[in-house]
Amino acid sequence: MYEYRNIIYRLKEKQSARAIARDGLASRTKVDEIKAVAKRQGWLLPEAKLPDDAALAKILEQKPASQQPSKADVFADEIKPWVESGIQASTIHQYLIRRYQFTGSYNCIQRYVKKLKAAIEPSKLTVPLHFKPGEAAQVDFGQGPLLYDERVGCKVKTWFFVMTLCWSRHQYVELITHQDTETWLNCHQNAFDWFGGVPSKIIIDNPKCAITRACYHDPEVQRSYEALAQDYHFLISACPPRDPQKKGRVEAGVKYVKKNFVPLRELKSVQDANKQLKVWVTGTAGNRIHGSTFKQPLAQFTEIEQHQLKPCPATPPEIATWQKAGLYRDCHVRYKQCKYSAPHTLHGEALWIKVTANMVSVYHQHHMVACHPRLFKPGESSTKNEHLPPEARAYFERDEPWCLAQSQKVGSHCRLIVEDLLTDPVRDLLRQAQLILKLCDKYSGARLEKACERALKFNAGNYTTIKTILAEGIDYAKIDNETSFEQLSSVYQGQAQYQRPIHEVAH
Repeated sequence: MYEYRNIIYRLKEKQSARAIARDGLASRTKVDEIKAVAKRQGWLLPEAKLPDDAALAKILEQKPASQQPSKADVFADEIKPWVESGIQASTIHQYLIRRYQFTGSYNCIQRYVKKLKAAIEPSKLTVPLHFKPGEAAQVDFGQGPLLYDERVGCKVKTWFFVMTLCWSRHQYVELITHQDTETWLNCHQNAFDWFGGVPSKIIIDNPKCAITRACYHDPEVQRSYEALAQDYHFLISACPPRDPQKKGRVEAGVKYVKKNFVPLRELKSVQDANKQLKVWVTGTAGNRIHGSTFKQPLAQFTEIEQHQLKPCPATPPEIATWQKAGLYRDCHVRYKQCKYSAPHTLHGEALWIKVTANMVSVYHQHHMVACHPRLFKPGESSTKNEHLPPEARAYFERDEPWCLAQSQKVGSHCRLIVEDLLTDPVRDLLRQAQLILKLCDKYSGARLEKACERALKFNAGNYTTIKTILAEGIDYAKIDNETSFEQLSSVYQGQAQYQRPIHEVAH
């Protein structure tokens, strides 16, 4: 209204529209429109007085309603649901041309869609959140550069883990190569050590490593993260799904790291980048004048907020990751491509794996049923024989040294037969040696030794022959020096597929 009054005053002073436009008050066309209205209202007369701002605005801003309907009005019933479902104006315009030979321009549809969106989705207003020193910190991930990792010897994808204190805006930043639960927990612990204390509340998005089920009212927290919160005494505050504005401080912090730390900086590896990050956070980032607080984040932190944080536990709690698991048919559970055995009777049961820095434990109904040293190379396995089925356990426990030791206890003839079986150049006869020694369970060791002696005499040191000798009770039968083929045939009466009759062999 100030500009309108100024233009009318100049018109009363006989200034031209060109001169008024040259001073930047309005275009010549606009000045002519105002001049026409002023003449009709009699405002250009020397004695005339202008009305107040409200009346002046009502007169000058009246515009005749457009009588030209939009060409898109005909398709209103179809366009509205398309706009509600998020279909773009260009797609709608192309469809109308294909389907209805629509003659209107793309701008026509674009204006119509914009008008509908304004009615469907009114602008959302936001209110800034205010925090007290030490009250809260916000956490988020941000995409990092592709860097060489000294631990694996190749280039890997990276992400920035950023924790920003809400009051001072001081940050902890770490470059990581995984977004799993274990990394998430370790980064929290590193951040608390960096700050020298713990905020009362941690505000997060809904990453899978922290929230297993996102929900507006009742999010489901990952078991491992919940245990960490209990150990460090902080509240987990998950933002509503698809509402990142609730953690705008760390969102801005991630952008600042990407735009200020990464460009024009030589990063040799992930490990080198993390060393440079610590220097950058306490230098450039910490000593800048923040755009919202207009103060230095590091100074605000060291002077005020650090003293308001909760103290860290005297003994750092052990980071433990929990994960649901099932027992495979090979009697092992899997964690990060490594295998750990558990009792075979738990096949088909719901199990939990607890993973720490050095140990992997398996739980069933809150009871620990297995414990192993942690493995790190993919494909490695840790197996305890007591977890295996009886038949598999017997096979693995009764190995070659065991068979040789047991056969020595039985006798020299038994030892010779077992040695001969275990040194076969072509076949693996460990099971046959185990079965021969198992005959001690039914027959005495002395009888087994005599049976082995008889089998050696006939050069038939195998399980079937020794078993038949014991079953027929001929282990103590006298053995003549001149043994006929008929006597030899009494040892084994079975018929092989290609066996010749004994009388043919004799002749």
